[in-house]
Amino acid sequence: MARNLLLLSTTTIHGSAFMEYCLDVIADHFNHTDKVLFIPYARPSGISHDEYTDMVSEKMALIGKEVKGIHEFPNPKDAIEQYEAVYIGGGNTFLLLKELYEHDLVPAIRKKVLSRGMRYMGSSAGTNVACKAINNTNDMPIVYPPSFDALELVPFNINPHYLDPDPNSKHKGETRETRINEFHFQSDIPVVGLREGSWLKIEGDDIKLGGDFTARIFQKGKEVMELASDADFSFLLSRPLN
Repeated sequence: MARNLLLLSTTTIHGSAFMEYCLDVIADHFNHTDKVLFIPYARPSGISHDEYTDMVSEKMALIGKEVKGIHEFPNPKDAIEQYEAVYIGGGNTFLLLKELYEHDLVPAIRKKVLSRGMRYMGSSAGTNVACKAINNTNDMPIVYPPSFDALELVPFNINPHYLDPDPNSKHKGETRETRINEFHFQSDIPVVGLREGSWLKIEGDDIKLGGDFTARIFQKGKEVMELASDADFSFLLSRPLN
């Protein structure tokens, strides 16, 4: 399988500017091209597609990449055909997936990535839609996509921005772990809790964890696993995509 993915939990961490901490990782991932197609449909904080694209373009220029937003093309599917690298940014996952379906981009991106080697990068919502489904996003359903099924570039789901319970907190609401366990009442799709500052790099059937933190692996009916960057994550890719 030709997939080559970089799935970031976030583009901004504490004490670092937008995209600053991960620019070297991005440069390595996109080392085969100087042109990157950006999909800004998730629109964080409601900013415009142009404003979001400008933010990304300014940072990507620091590593020699020229960025163009998919919304600038009369036919978004033509843009997928023209580029060998795509980045889907964060924001609201429900809005993002709805837009991808409305522009008929779900099958187009999936085919280009899995069959024709287009390199894919996602962050936050863009990481969610790379997965089997978006059920483990943290976002509010401000719109309703036709399906929760996503690009299915990998056969598992990711919970970006994963937070561990604070033992000193007086908050009595559900933790991330509780919510993921509730998801497994209905589904057997594995879920990766990806902490901020971490990412998954996937090449074919090889998967590596990057960053300074471990990742939590939730599987239905099994104990939660805490895996470090030197662990074998390949079992996550052993399930069929369909």
